[in-house]
Amino acid sequence: MQRLPALPRKYHAASVWLLYVVAFIPAVYGFYLGATGRLPGNPVKEFEHLLGLWALRFLIATLAITPIRDLLGINWLRYRRALGLTAFWYVLMHFLTYMLLDQYLDFPAILADIAKRPFITIGMTGFLLLIPLAVTSNNWSIRRLGPRWGKLHRLAYVVAAAGALHFALSVKVVGPEQMAYIALVALLVAWRPIRRRFNRWKRGSESRRQFSKA
Repeated sequence: MQRLPALPRKYHAASVWLLYVVAFIPAVYGFYLGATGRLPGNPVKEFEHLLGLWALRFLIATLAITPIRDLLGINWLRYRRALGLTAFWYVLMHFLTYMLLDQYLDFPAILADIAKRPFITIGMTGFLLLIPLAVTSNNWSIRRLGPRWGKLHRLAYVVAAAGALHFALSVKVVGPEQMAYIALVALLVAWRPIRRRFNRWKRGSESRRQFSKA
């Protein structure tokens, strides 16, 4: 398999920061459209939906980094932390939009929503689970937690599943878009138990190919 040209190491840090800049363009543009009255229907709801949808997309992109490396040989691991943190900030903005612009910090109404509306309960649970992942997304936490860090960050799959379910339940009719996100998350979760076996098979195939050429 032909590999993509590798980005020179001296550009790695700059490319990560560029990713952050590009990743927040949808949020900035969505806010601009809402502030200028160009979002259709209820602008607060539309902006809230936009932030939540991009949060889910970045969660999926974060989890896709490992399968892309395993299956295609493309190593984008240096972007995984940035994608994960971007997903967290989008979830946080989605949450704050709901709390401030939609509910105006009406805590009784917010608590009633959480208790009575399953999709909000699931979404809030996913948000709470994402907080420790964001807080520990740094080199100090990796060294401090050791093997526990990897176990903790497996919660990202639970968060992504909660996000896809939250999105599906938030609409009156589950359509192709919602099913597509559920399917993507399901595939990423399903990859976890088989990736070790696949990588062992791939290494064996490469060894046999090299042996046959010798």
